[in-house]
Amino acid sequence: MNSLKAGSPSANSLAHPKQGDKTNSPWFDEFLVKLLEDRDRIGLTDIIHQVDALMITVEPGCSVAYVSELALMTPYHYLVTLESESHWTHVLRIDMNSPDLLVREVRDPNTHGIFRSLNEVYPIGAHKPNSRYMGEIFRVSNLHEVMEMQKSREVRFFNQDQIRKLELPGNMAIVKPSPYTHNIVGYWERPPEDIRVYALGNSTIHNDVNRGYLEAKEMQKELSLDKLILPIDHLATRVYSQNREVAILEYLTLSSYYYWGSYNIENQNSSTNVTKSVHYADESFSPAKVFTAANHPYFVNHLIGLPSPTESFVRNYGPRLHHVALSVADGETKGLANIDYVVEAIKAKGKDFLLDVIGSREEGLKQIFSSASEHSSLIVEYVQRFGGFDGFFTKQNVAELTAAAGVEENLKLLQAESTG
Repeated sequence: MNSLKAGSPSANSLAHPKQGDKTNSPWFDEFLVKLLEDRDRIGLTDIIHQVDALMITVEPGCSVAYVSELALMTPYHYLVTLESESHWTHVLRIDMNSPDLLVREVRDPNTHGIFRSLNEVYPIGAHKPNSRYMGEIFRVSNLHEVMEMQKSREVRFFNQDQIRKLELPGNMAIVKPSPYTHNIVGYWERPPEDIRVYALGNSTIHNDVNRGYLEAKEMQKELSLDKLILPIDHLATRVYSQNREVAILEYLTLSSYYYWGSYNIENQNSSTNVTKSVHYADESFSPAKVFTAANHPYFVNHLIGLPSPTESFVRNYGPRLHHVALSVADGETKGLANIDYVVEAIKAKGKDFLLDVIGSREEGLKQIFSSASEHSSLIVEYVQRFGGFDGFFTKQNVAELTAAAGVEENLKLLQAESTG
């Protein structure tokens, strides 16, 4: 193993005090220390850097509307479209300090593959079989060393022929989908001073996408939202109850993140578990990765008498990303907290939200969930922190957000059952 060492390790992934009140198993506590110590010792932590890109796939005919939706609701700008045989990939960018969004549209509705199969066995997921968040791409200093180290830890990668057939970026190494989250992780070697360029086909400006993007950005500017909505704060994945601990440890194995901590949300029968980048304290450079799981599996719900919205989501959609959270600048606009102003402005343009803005200045932050996008099935969360509040949530906020999302998901299940 020493021959794979990337240099004298400097990162200390165990230097951060644990937050939260969720009790983990002795097995988790033991292997958390062992995995992170080993990752630091061999130098892997030092050569895996920030999240450079996030990959999302949508149904045929949906990407134009989805890019317009993102242009209004987020700081992202349409950059270019990459055309391959079976996909259009629209590259959205804020700047080189925050991750890109790669929005992939499947051109042929009859296209089948591994990512579609991850949706088709779930009652709601099957209704939009191509719509899913795929995963994160990390910038690394030395791609060969990262791959060799990870292979020695029994991590499995797509081979180049599989990457070509799946029309994934040819200049990346991509880990096969996780059995716990169904997400992928990719690596590519990019010097920090180099621009991001994706090996994904011919480059063009898609006129329909560009037109919708420009209209949405003009609307965003007119509403004064362009200076209020900030980059991605965190990504929240939902997994089965029995996979909570292994999903967290697997992600720490694949990334250079550390375990921030876990909170028990008892009245919603769930927990929220946070991992953060060792290298970047500011989440706008590399978003936190959050894992939410039920405290108990579905088949004991009738015995404990508690709701189980998180487990229900996973059973209906499969393990997957649930929402993307964006920061809102601290301050006020027209007498309202910025988050309240942002939400009211977006509501006026026809976008629904699952509940009213919750939280308060006194509690340190305010949060809200949008309804799930009809194009990607992803929820957008907005979060405004007041006065440098250090954290991702309050327990009461999480309980209310989780309950509201569960109501919408139950309605979608009823619709799926009535049509399917």
